[in-house]
Amino acid sequence: MDFEAAVYNKVTRRIIPFLFACYILAYVDRVNIGFAKLQMQQDLGMSDTVYGIGAGIFFIGYFLFEIPANIILQRLGARLWLGALMVVWGAVSSCTILARGAASFYAIRMLLGIVESGFFPGVILYLTFWYTRKHRARMVALFMCANPLSGVIAGPISGRIMAKMSGVGGLRAWQWLFLIEGIPSAIAGLVTMFYLVDGPAKAKWLSAEERNHVERRLREEEEVKQSEGQSRHRIVDAFRSGKVWLFCAIYFGFQMANYGLWFWLPQTLNDTISTDPWIIGLISAIPWAASAIAMILYAHHSDKTGERRGHVALGAGLAGLAFAAGAVAWHSGTFAVVLVSLSAMGIMCGQSVFWSMPTAALSGAAAAAGIAWINSVGNLAGYLSPFVVGHIRDRTGSMMLAQLVMAGSCIVAAAIAWALKPSRPRQTGETK
Repeated sequence: MDFEAAVYNKVTRRIIPFLFACYILAYVDRVNIGFAKLQMQQDLGMSDTVYGIGAGIFFIGYFLFEIPANIILQRLGARLWLGALMVVWGAVSSCTILARGAASFYAIRMLLGIVESGFFPGVILYLTFWYTRKHRARMVALFMCANPLSGVIAGPISGRIMAKMSGVGGLRAWQWLFLIEGIPSAIAGLVTMFYLVDGPAKAKWLSAEERNHVERRLREEEEVKQSEGQSRHRIVDAFRSGKVWLFCAIYFGFQMANYGLWFWLPQTLNDTISTDPWIIGLISAIPWAASAIAMILYAHHSDKTGERRGHVALGAGLAGLAFAAGAVAWHSGTFAVVLVSLSAMGIMCGQSVFWSMPTAALSGAAAAAGIAWINSVGNLAGYLSPFVVGHIRDRTGSMMLAQLVMAGSCIVAAAIAWALKPSRPRQTGETK
């Protein structure tokens, strides 16, 4: 193994598994509402529309505070900022047990979105402090693999809690769900403050030669960006870039389908396969397990070939076709799980490669603002999607039209990604 490969392997072993574990906790706290709905909705007297608004209002808080959070991270450092956010969001997530109706449910979900808003874009920015774009798609995929794996891990656990914990200690099962799954995030936040370092210069676990090598590669990448006229350093540059707005549209399309799947998968399985929460939890793990494997292989292929836009478009297109097939002919049983798995694989594969595109085009303060802005606008779909699905279910009693909406969002994202003008290939393996 050559020196550069050894250095990056060492960096990866140190930071990626830890960030991966933290993202699992973040995603579980964000989407466990899908399992809680199976009991919480009846206890609190909520319609599907009210549930959809509450599930999605998380992203209003997320949208409002994401850019300031990323700018603070760049100035304060990842160690303290990410650690503090995790402690607070773990506490807020656990406080969902206090919800007594629509208003309190909305307020807690809104607050959770505010405190969690800095984590995902913060980590994407943090990875640019370590990795050049030659390696970035695979690193983002390894980190984002926590997204589907959170479903693999949390699905059976959440299903078990919902099936067995009702009435224990005077709490309902959905209250135990939020309490049990919120506490680990707060503990992980405390660990983050001691474990992470803010960048290569402070990494005592690297030798001086290794630190210099990582920093030199990052400087060389900045020079490449400047020679291509791609570099954007100021915050305002992120909002002036036409590509950034196209990236927002692509990510919005992905997230429209992603959160429609996450927030409504347990209910869909409840309608089509089984009403047993434990069985629902086990089956819900299948699409996310398949996605976790697929997205790592997919991102590795993208890094190896240096091609980005085609990979993003293909992933979105696959998801769109799978959603459309499920809508045109409503299926139950094994074939329904296959279609859901293909949808999840397309979304996860496309997203894993997607983030290597904006990080290759932005630098400095523009990177902090641009990454956060793309994630903010895209995640507004996290508000719109569950609301639209809930409203459609209240009006029609089925998921058919909702699946067509998610299919359309993926197809549009695929078309925009494919239409993006490819960058001129470089020797360092940049985005095409």
